[in-house]
Amino acid sequence: MELPTPADLRQRRTDLGLTQSELADRADVSQPLIARIEGGDVDPRLSTLRRIVNALETAESDVIRAADLMHEEVVSVAPDDPVSVAASRMANEAYSQLAVIQDGIPVGSISQGSLAHLEEEARDESVERHMDESFPTVSKDATLDEISNLLDHYKAVMITQGGQTVGIITEADLAARLS
Repeated sequence: MELPTPADLRQRRTDLGLTQSELADRADVSQPLIARIEGGDVDPRLSTLRRIVNALETAESDVIRAADLMHEEVVSVAPDDPVSVAASRMANEAYSQLAVIQDGIPVGSISQGSLAHLEEEARDESVERHMDESFPTVSKDATLDEISNLLDHYKAVMITQGGQTVGIITEADLAARLS
């Protein structure tokens, strides 16, 4: 068993957004002790270190990640699909936008707003000619805060693993989770 270093403990605590006082409360130790351990001034007893590590692990399990929120089934279109296919798919699924995916990789997005002004003859044109930028991508480990920040600026967030699309999170998914 490899014990965490003071730097490891400090990094885990800050990654979780915990103050030294919050970690001390969760581990039932004093804040000055946390500060001294993180500063490398004192070597804690094994039982104290175990309480701190357990408190960090509990805090980590409380964090909501992209994998907890995402839909694995991504309704999408390909760049070479006709615009009429995108419009039909949006209508059938009651979605206002779709991801444009080519060979598992997100390459753009298309929305009802971008289709609303098109002439009838444009319905046979490719989605690629009318698509917008791709939704941002994150890993399954992205936190709720990271996703929420992205959804302040985009309609959806794509979840990728090894460059391949594995899920999607929309504003509606986030609202449903938080309600």
